[in-house]
Amino acid sequence: MIRSASLIALFLVAGRSALATPEKAAVFDFQFSNLSPVPSDRADTARLKRVSAQLRDLLQTKGLFTVVSVDPVRDEVAKSADLRRCNGCADELARKLGADVAITGEVQKVSNLILNLNVYVKPLGGSAPEKAYSVDLRGDTDESFDRGIRYLVENNMGAGK
Repeated sequence: MIRSASLIALFLVAGRSALATPEKAAVFDFQFSNLSPVPSDRADTARLKRVSAQLRDLLQTKGLFTVVSVDPVRDEVAKSADLRRCNGCADELARKLGADVAITGEVQKVSNLILNLNVYVKPLGGSAPEKAYSVDLRGDTDESFDRGIRYLVENNMGAGK
């Protein structure tokens, strides 16, 4: 009898956590860190916009976060040269949007063959540390970016959820 009651209680707790509303996340557009000798071009800019939209869509679809629009702070973001190195400006902007989490991303381009997609998830309440996720890309193509962002979300960020 006690064992049955314990199992029922366990299932109720597990069911509640499975139904919990995902945290609200301000997902800012990826920024570019070009470490290669080749200057950035329009294809790079277009790829950043597309992979940013894919990240938002995947996080929402997978139920990892409820994505809030960053449109109301786009002008302020544009004033910051780098959301990763602006002393917490992304956190403040995310708070303005009512988010629980600030998510920033960076594409590091070493060459046309070697690139990294990096995503940083910063909880805005409590003392939880920022989490960093990264995937290496081989090739500066739409296909490599598409595969990379899917892999990063499904196998790194979504692991265990």
